[in-house]
Amino acid sequence: MNASHERSTIPPVVIAAAAGIVLWLATSFAAGGREAWDAPGYWTVAYPVAIAICAVLGYLHPQRPGLWALVLFESQLVGMWISAGEIGNLWPLGMLVLAAIALPGVAAAVLASRLRRRHRDDQGLG
Repeated sequence: MNASHERSTIPPVVIAAAAGIVLWLATSFAAGGREAWDAPGYWTVAYPVAIAICAVLGYLHPQRPGLWALVLFESQLVGMWISAGEIGNLWPLGMLVLAAIALPGVAAAVLASRLRRRHRDDQGLG
């Protein structure tokens, strides 16, 4: 991997990870300390926002759109650990569940990256 490639992948990874952690912690806090996905606000607010962020990252950084979505959703596990104050023994199951619910975010990111590429091709930007 060359240095320019590494530089180009760091910002979306950091944005995705920070967004996932913040979304989890904010939703958990708003739910009175419960796990975020147990709160109605997770599914009605945080989850759609997460998918929208995945789409934006896929559009802005089309080279690895699925990765940004997976990082965003899997980083919510870190938010879970922070809010719970412990890792717990069910973290592998949590990773699987977060990977499964990341699929719409992956799809949104991939579609947005294709839209970006089509837009660039239409304008002759290659």
